[in-house]
Amino acid sequence: MALQRQALIVGRSIYALIKDDLGNQDLLQKKIETLLSKNLEFQDLAVLVPEGDNFKIIASPQKEDIGKILKFYYYQVAWMQPDNDGLATDSLRLASTAEGEELIKGFSRESRFWQVALPMRNIEGEKQALLTMKLSSKIVDDLTNYNRNASIFLLVLTVLIIVLFLTAAVRLWDYAILYKKIKEVDQMKDEFISIASHELRTPVTGIRGYVSMILEGTFGKVSGKMEESLKIVENAASRLASLVEDLLNVSRIEQGQLAIEANPQDAGPIIKNIMAELSVQAKQKNLELKYQPHTEKLPLLNIDSDRFKQVLINLIGNGIKYTEKGQIEVTTQEKNNGKTLEIKIKDTGLGMSAQDRERLFQKFYRVQTEKTKNITGTGLGLWITKQIIELMKGTIMIDSMEGVGTQVTLQFPVVHPVR
Repeated sequence: MALQRQALIVGRSIYALIKDDLGNQDLLQKKIETLLSKNLEFQDLAVLVPEGDNFKIIASPQKEDIGKILKFYYYQVAWMQPDNDGLATDSLRLASTAEGEELIKGFSRESRFWQVALPMRNIEGEKQALLTMKLSSKIVDDLTNYNRNASIFLLVLTVLIIVLFLTAAVRLWDYAILYKKIKEVDQMKDEFISIASHELRTPVTGIRGYVSMILEGTFGKVSGKMEESLKIVENAASRLASLVEDLLNVSRIEQGQLAIEANPQDAGPIIKNIMAELSVQAKQKNLELKYQPHTEKLPLLNIDSDRFKQVLINLIGNGIKYTEKGQIEVTTQEKNNGKTLEIKIKDTGLGMSAQDRERLFQKFYRVQTEKTKNITGTGLGLWITKQIIELMKGTIMIDSMEGVGTQVTLQFPVVHPVR
């Protein structure tokens, strides 16, 4: 069936080339001769018209055959085919009949061919002629082999694509499972940090409380040597309390549980209070702490006062911590036509390199130099600060130069009172 279909396909192609020339026998004859000369696989090509129950040749490569009347049941069956289906039959089948033996006279049984017969119609759709051709089996076999090879290639390609798709799907499935496990481990880590931090907070608070009471003489007089040791314990407990609080904040932020109760308020008094609170630390290092607002009353910001204090304590405290001499200056300025309040915290401290600035807001990252190795810290403060600022719709930027100092710039949208 596949070979038969290929033979009919070739026949329909020839039909399409000559169907418009049925009314011009000279042009029809010329086209048939041209087609036969350029296609060695066509062993014969002719156009016949019905003549009673028989058919007369009107165009053929053998000009002596033109006008010849042929009587062959095969042509009659092809003529009766509906539409333009036509017939295609192997020469070996034709040879089994007397008429077929006459038709294939001159062709050896080894040189097989396909006999194709297609009804030809005029413009009105009426049957007008019959196209007959002897088509070498080679071209049909070649077409069939080509189609078969193409089908095999497409099948192999399809199977390969399916295999690759399945491999990718399995890998994606593995990644999905791995991602799920990582998420579970990450959640377990967060839960552990949260629980551990909560559990540590109570005993650390107790230690700090009792040490403070002992140093104040609540339980009796404390000798100089004991007081010195207790102050070491007190400092260590304070650092531990700070670490516990940082871990709790990290856990709350990552789980989306850090409460921000923002409302419109003046940031000026908050800044002044923090400056006064940290002035003791600055004086201990002989540093000057300056606050220079651009106006006496700052515009309102939509902030959480407790979290805003936490931000200022961290940033101004860092300025004090990393400055050996000079000053820490806090200034304010309105930007964007009064739509933004900018707060700058500038110090004359150690500063940092461009590489350090790129990693500054990463968790647990601390600038490590000879001058900073003895300065205590968790590496969480700036990460927490950045998250809190962004939760209050603000931004933070840091500029720094080694040996010159650091400038931290905070920007918050101003709340415009409804008039």
